[in-house]
Amino acid sequence: MTPVSTSLAVILTFAVLAAIAAILLRDVLNAIIAFTAFSFGIAVSWILLAAPDVALTEAAVGAGITTVLFLVTIAKTVRPGGERLFERIAWRSVAIVAVLVGALLTTIRSLPAVGSSEAPVATSRITEYYLQNAYPETGVENVVTAVLAAYRGFDTLGEATVVIAAGLAVLLVLRQEAYV
Repeated sequence: MTPVSTSLAVILTFAVLAAIAAILLRDVLNAIIAFTAFSFGIAVSWILLAAPDVALTEAAVGAGITTVLFLVTIAKTVRPGGERLFERIAWRSVAIVAVLVGALLTTIRSLPAVGSSEAPVATSRITEYYLQNAYPETGVENVVTAVLAAYRGFDTLGEATVVIAAGLAVLLVLRQEAYV
């Protein structure tokens, strides 16, 4: 295993454990903290997979804005006291999830290694077109930037609009919260 694969395995294990904790914890504040840890772990995994744009979006929306909205919601509601820390586990649901995860894990061996030149994406005609024409058509030296800014410009604009709108919504909620 390469150092990136090992780091990715550790981060994904952390994310899975945080997700399980978020599901099982009965205390809402603890569940939100576990969810934030999960989202942070996923953001770090995207960085290890060399997808910083996706990592930034996951960190901003998943670990940032969503956490703030959850915390504001808790501040506006009453927390029940004296209850169990963890939910009772529905073992039938756990068995179904385990079977589905097992089925998905069997497909991992068929995936190409990260960055492999044998990956179907690396050998496709579309990839070849972008690699050969990105600079002449856009004037941008980085192919990923050329794809995001020029070829998929409207999509990227839409994603940025969603992130900005979510950030503004959080600011409005927090501003309104300050006046209450």
